[in-house]
Amino acid sequence: MRSITNSLHHQAAETLRQQIFAGALGPGSFVDEAALCEQLAVSRTPLREALKVLVAEGLLRHEPRRGCFVAEITERDVDQIFPVMALLEGRAAHEATAHAGPADIAALELLHQRLREHAGAGRITEYYEANYAIHEAFITLADNRWLAQVIGDLRKILRLARHQTLHVPGRLQQSLAEHLQVFAALKSGDAGAAEQAMRQHLLAQREALRELARNPPSRIAP
Repeated sequence: MRSITNSLHHQAAETLRQQIFAGALGPGSFVDEAALCEQLAVSRTPLREALKVLVAEGLLRHEPRRGCFVAEITERDVDQIFPVMALLEGRAAHEATAHAGPADIAALELLHQRLREHAGAGRITEYYEANYAIHEAFITLADNRWLAQVIGDLRKILRLARHQTLHVPGRLQQSLAEHLQVFAALKSGDAGAAEQAMRQHLLAQREALRELARNPPSRIAP
């Protein structure tokens, strides 16, 4: 029975995560336990376990006697998280370079070619997907579960912002150039250069977010 309850609460947690990331549960919104039990077809016990997981991840906040609310990410949060992400993903690039073999480099070559094609065609959604696959590949190559865990946790928090930085004019090609610089360092076996290039890539994303805040999509020319 315990394993069934665990399975239910994991499923409920994942469903709630996706609703939060998709904006179905907006920042600051109240989490209605009774409605969610009915929607997810679960009892209060697995739902409350799921809520505890999301509170621990930082996606929800719990207020005594009031319940749970979707977390809100502030500009200060983003300012504090991005330098940490830059350090962590930079380290992942360093370790990935140290571990990469010919087969790994060949696989990354294909991913970067896909990235070039999407950038050239202006396919932003597909570019995001290829971009994510490349970052995941570096983290997998790093083979450091602590790095992977912390990066994964911080990524979840940043997804609350739901910013589309590639809509900033010029950012798509800039992002591609940054990725190619990281990959060139990895191919040459220069772990230090790969680390520095990945750090700069993450910090450039933060600058793109500032530009997005100054010029929201409605004000950015298509």
